[in-house]
Amino acid sequence: MKVLILGSGAREHALAWAIARHPSVQKIYVAPGNGGIHHLGEIAENIPFKADDIDGLLKFAKENKIGLTIVGPEQPLEKGIVNRFKNHGLKIFGPSQEAAQLETSKAFAKSFMRAMHIPSAAFLVFRSHEEAAAYIEAQDEYPQVIKASGLAAGKGVVIAQNKTEALQTLDEFFNKKIFGSATETIVIESFMPGEEASVFAVTDGNNYKLLLAAQDHKRIGEGDTGKNTGGMGAYAPAPIVTPEILEKVEKEIIQPTLAGMKEREMPYQGFLYVGLMIHNGQPRVVEYNARLGDPEAQVVLPLLKTQLLDVLLAAVDERLDEINLEMLPKSATTVVMASNGYPDKYETGKVITGECHYEPSSDVAVFHAGTAQVNGTLQTSGGRVLSVTAVAETLEKSISRAYDAVAQISFDGAYFRRDIGAKGLKKS
Repeated sequence: MKVLILGSGAREHALAWAIARHPSVQKIYVAPGNGGIHHLGEIAENIPFKADDIDGLLKFAKENKIGLTIVGPEQPLEKGIVNRFKNHGLKIFGPSQEAAQLETSKAFAKSFMRAMHIPSAAFLVFRSHEEAAAYIEAQDEYPQVIKASGLAAGKGVVIAQNKTEALQTLDEFFNKKIFGSATETIVIESFMPGEEASVFAVTDGNNYKLLLAAQDHKRIGEGDTGKNTGGMGAYAPAPIVTPEILEKVEKEIIQPTLAGMKEREMPYQGFLYVGLMIHNGQPRVVEYNARLGDPEAQVVLPLLKTQLLDVLLAAVDERLDEINLEMLPKSATTVVMASNGYPDKYETGKVITGECHYEPSSDVAVFHAGTAQVNGTLQTSGGRVLSVTAVAETLEKSISRAYDAVAQISFDGAYFRRDIGAKGLKKS
């Protein structure tokens, strides 16, 4: 079988790495891919299409007889790539344009949760600067959580600590349009205390299977300080998601989510990411994502014992109930190496040296994101450059192995947090 994976990040590299394990896979194309994909061997190849070039990808998939397309990032989902591929009789894993609104429109998602009585924060939706500013001026309780309703690359959330910061955020969102059309509508939520974690499900619209819960590290600075990023590291399983909490997540969140989407005639098929805030044993939804998280994919997929391709094909064919999904009884940690200055302005074109590739049988994997091959040299090409992942019998060992591997890699201005997984050690 030939498989097409859309995207260029470490998540897509991890998907390709997992799919390449399947004995029936002849070829994996990654659009547009990155500088590390070719190290999977001749089975994997980058192709020069943007992940949201629906016309070009549709033509390519037909001409090359692609057996399954897997959507990595959210932008192609928002543009309706799943609808287009299915209309042409092609198998593709991911939610429809309508179902993907759980991520692509926070206003839709919050209204949906309210209607389905899914636990989350109280909220209001605003479509003008004047109305939002008037609301903020009347508030005395802080922090206030201000979110872009549309897609903002994981950075469109500000936890405003005071009125001045909240008003500044509204100005940046509505007037300066720092996230473009994503902030034509915004959501203002009440602040939820607690600790964040992520639960992932694979669903065919009727049935679902759970992957391991993970914990992301969003902030740029150690101790969860500084600006939000796309994610600076992750570990799995997350001990804060106890069996009791996971049972609540299934009954109070995942099951009503799937039922509600089916009732609205937009059945949800694909990866369902549920971002949680857990406080006093009660999980509440921070956000949905309509795909695997990044960097969470880089720790969840290496712990999947069952062949990923078998799971995804069963979901596309609506026979997920036939799959016995198993996870390895181990832990995984990934540390993101980023360019100096990320998530703000950063330079690219820095030469990367060291051990950036490991054998598939190794307990260490380096998943590439912002890398490119330039005249035979591996160079940085983005903000998040590499996700260095290690699997071990315990979380402590996986953290140690991941940082040992990070120490073998260097590029000018390389930055990484040194406390990835520390919260998990305190609870395990």
